[in-house]
Amino acid sequence: MNYKSILSFSCFFLVSFFASTQNNSVLLVVNNDSITSEEFLKVYSKNLDLVKDEDQKDLDNYLELFIEYQLKLNEAKRLGLDKDQNYIKEFENYKRQLTRSYIAESKVTEALVKEAYDRMKLDVKAAHILVRLEENETDTLAAYNKALLLKERLQNEDLESLKEELHDGKSMFVEDLGYFSAFRMVYSFETMAYKTEVGTVSRPFRTKFGYHVVKVLDKRSSRGTMTAAHIMVANQQKDSTIIPEERIKTIYMKLESGDSFENLAKQFSDDKGSAAKGGELRPFKSGELSSLEFEEAVYSLKADGDISKPFETKFGWHIVKRLKLEPLADFESLKTTLQNRVKRDSRSKIINAALVEELRSKYMVKEDDMAKTYFVSIMNDDFFKRQWKLPEGFPTDKPIFSINEKHFTYQDFGKFLLGLQRNYFNKKEDYDLIYDRSYNNFFNASIIKFREENLVNENPEFAAILKEYQDGLLLFELMETQVWNRAVKDSIGLKTYHKNHAGEYQWNKRVEVIMASSSNKKELNIETEMFNLEGIELLRKEQSETGSDVIYTLGIFDVGSAKLPEELDLQENKAVIYEHNGSFHLIKVIRTIPSGPKTFEEARGQLTGDYQQSLEAEWLAELKQTYPVWVNQEVFNDLKRNY
Repeated sequence: MNYKSILSFSCFFLVSFFASTQNNSVLLVVNNDSITSEEFLKVYSKNLDLVKDEDQKDLDNYLELFIEYQLKLNEAKRLGLDKDQNYIKEFENYKRQLTRSYIAESKVTEALVKEAYDRMKLDVKAAHILVRLEENETDTLAAYNKALLLKERLQNEDLESLKEELHDGKSMFVEDLGYFSAFRMVYSFETMAYKTEVGTVSRPFRTKFGYHVVKVLDKRSSRGTMTAAHIMVANQQKDSTIIPEERIKTIYMKLESGDSFENLAKQFSDDKGSAAKGGELRPFKSGELSSLEFEEAVYSLKADGDISKPFETKFGWHIVKRLKLEPLADFESLKTTLQNRVKRDSRSKIINAALVEELRSKYMVKEDDMAKTYFVSIMNDDFFKRQWKLPEGFPTDKPIFSINEKHFTYQDFGKFLLGLQRNYFNKKEDYDLIYDRSYNNFFNASIIKFREENLVNENPEFAAILKEYQDGLLLFELMETQVWNRAVKDSIGLKTYHKNHAGEYQWNKRVEVIMASSSNKKELNIETEMFNLEGIELLRKEQSETGSDVIYTLGIFDVGSAKLPEELDLQENKAVIYEHNGSFHLIKVIRTIPSGPKTFEEARGQLTGDYQQSLEAEWLAELKQTYPVWVNQEVFNDLKRNY
């Protein structure tokens, strides 16, 4: 049995044991709020597998953390942070997102997930023309006819010519979209692109942006997930004597001479995030990068281990190495990820429609059959002038429909209609159509909201997750106001803390060096009088003219830096050749900078974090004096003994 199995079994045993024997036993009381051993153990068991600090897995230590958490929640409520409008807004946003994941119609979701996976197997290359139209626009005939006329032109004419003539970036868009896959476009556009045959143009179709015609230029199998490494020389350099294109070409010469890609990346790449890992980047798929040039260079490499020639992007000059190309994972491996993406995507409208039908069958729904006749009779042309009002004697309390025992009144729907007038301003339409569309939208929103409002009572798992987030968000607001912001703004306190703890903020010993690097040791026979700060620019010029693979570096490094050899001689103005990171390096130490205290500004980043911890410790001590805490030691000892 592996560790996770043992842990899962242990947690199951603990929860089962205490649920049956201790569920009414009060473990502790914080400010008159009682917490049972079962509540405590449920939180502990849930977090146990996430905690990396072994000390926090100890029950005594975890109890202390749990008490501090409860103290902070009490303080947050005392300060009224749970009434803050920003807090309420953020919590409601999260609640809506979480609710959607719990109320989605499962059968439709499953079908959309499978469809998305099948589409991920193919990349589509397309161009389109968009006739811009507002999402709520009801007069669509002119835009449709314009798109219909452009369909033939997109089929037969050159895209660049069409773009030059028609594209204005406002009412008309003509664009080459390149390759894309599932989730890269709004769902209706994606669907039309996948249905259209290569070389043909679709019929006009509408999205929230307007009417499109799309021409599919190519379809290819998914390129898969790429893992690659790169060496980058940034266009912006602190050392003004470095010419990025020449430097990357010199690095490429070293690669051709057999130098290690990983070692050169560690030594010379300006991408700090990947240099320490030999240039390795996080895995990515086609279409995910912000640079098409970079993507094409990587995917054009034929085999793992292949290396590109130097090329330029907007970030600088690169050499890339293909490390591993993985095909699309199987459906079961991606299923959970796809479910989450489907629920966030424009596909959610389809899910909502199916959900409404499911909820209709679940709840007791009664509708007023005479409502349409009444509302159509009271509508007039004022509706299209934003001047329409509910008439005298309007039956405000009459139910237009009810869900279970909750009534939705004529007044509720009347207010909904009043708010819609702005969408129909100067756009006359049939009253029956307006009513049908408005009633369906109002009913759908109402029944989904009814489900949302009752979900806490209907689903215990949902209620627990929501409560956990609510407390966590409240705690974040509290820490921000009481500790984090206070530490950042309290410059006097920061300076005092720095003064009292100056010995904790020290520079390591450092060296300023000139370094010449080459895979060929003979290339490092550099004249002594040239190997100085003034001579480097001349040496670089000479290196560029002769095609030498020597790379020159100026900089300040910590003694012990991975860029420097461990056996570096710290004697100043002494040039020595070392073998390090798979190359030879001629290094001259210009000066040594002894270890010593950091100034306030030099230490500020680390100092702020330490000062925050100090403030939090003092604040927690005050909270423990403010709010009474009682621990039932007998119950806690039983808990520890059984654990």
